[in-house]
Amino acid sequence: MSWGLAFFEYLFQVPENRIGHDQQGGPFNQIQLRIIKKVISLTIFTFIAVFVFKTVKLNWNHLAAIICLLLAVWFVFFENNPV
Repeated sequence: MSWGLAFFEYLFQVPENRIGHDQQGGPFNQIQLRIIKKVISLTIFTFIAVFVFKTVKLNWNHLAAIICLLLAVWFVFFENNPV
């Protein structure tokens, strides 16, 4: 079952290779690809833990962690689009 979940997670991840890398014509640099990959991975893991296995209840600290992840994404992409 864990391999099935890993495969499902892999299908949604942005590959950290030359398809998306800016040096190969893609829109993202390596740091942006890595952050996107981690956020997708943690989002899918959280969804599965909360709604499929029902082993975790979301608390305020989980909400704070999600906000920190969203801020990390915003800060990484902020360099290309300054306000």
